[in-house]
Amino acid sequence: MPMGDNHPVISTADPVAQRATDAARTALVEQVGADVVGEHLGAEPEGEGVVTHTFACTQRGYLGWTWAVTIAHAPGEPEVTLDEIVLLPGEDAIVAPAWVPWRDRIQPGDLSPGDLLPTDEDDPRLVPTYLAGEQPDQDEKPVVDELGLGRARVLSIEGRDLAAERWYAGVQGPDVPIAQSAPGRCEGCGFLVRLAGPLATMFGVCANEFANDDGKVVSLNHGCGAHSEAQLRKKQLPPPLPDHAFDTLSVDDYEVF
Repeated sequence: MPMGDNHPVISTADPVAQRATDAARTALVEQVGADVVGEHLGAEPEGEGVVTHTFACTQRGYLGWTWAVTIAHAPGEPEVTLDEIVLLPGEDAIVAPAWVPWRDRIQPGDLSPGDLLPTDEDDPRLVPTYLAGEQPDQDEKPVVDELGLGRARVLSIEGRDLAAERWYAGVQGPDVPIAQSAPGRCEGCGFLVRLAGPLATMFGVCANEFANDDGKVVSLNHGCGAHSEAQLRKKQLPPPLPDHAFDTLSVDDYEVF
């Protein structure tokens, strides 16, 4: 029965292709071998005269995967023809994780001696040095690069903000346990080395050799127990040593023994 313009036309499965289970299995076995082909799981119409038969996959390591064999039947032809064979994962199949580009997989500490991590020419974290005021004329760039007189690119505002967010949220930020229990903040510590530029308003470098963060960038509201002004309470001080005991034995007393 014809349908109205607002309703899709639903085609029924081709009966010849629908019943071609044996033909689908034969074609599959010829391609992959009988050892990895399991029971017939069903048949799904794909279009006019096209049906996909599914079979269980018994290959080791492919639990939950199925073979999909698509069969086509031309009108008026007594036989079906093979369209394609694919191996598809089911709901319980083990599949590889989504692909992540190598640049997004790099973590701090992954680089070894000799490894290179090149930056893109249009890396948004960097801008030409002359835009930051360190190089007045773009014509000087080839000379600067050749003689090593300066940097071709410096941090952009975006690059600086990303660094600040990363440092502030990291282990040298204010929210880690060691900072929460610190006797004072880094901004009041004598071992803090001030930075220059916009980042100086939030960060410095620790120069206390006994601190966990020695040589690292720390937020000004970070802190640790190695603060320069940290003082022990009386109950935390070691107990005083007892008075020395003097030997009062004289020579005569010693000779008695």
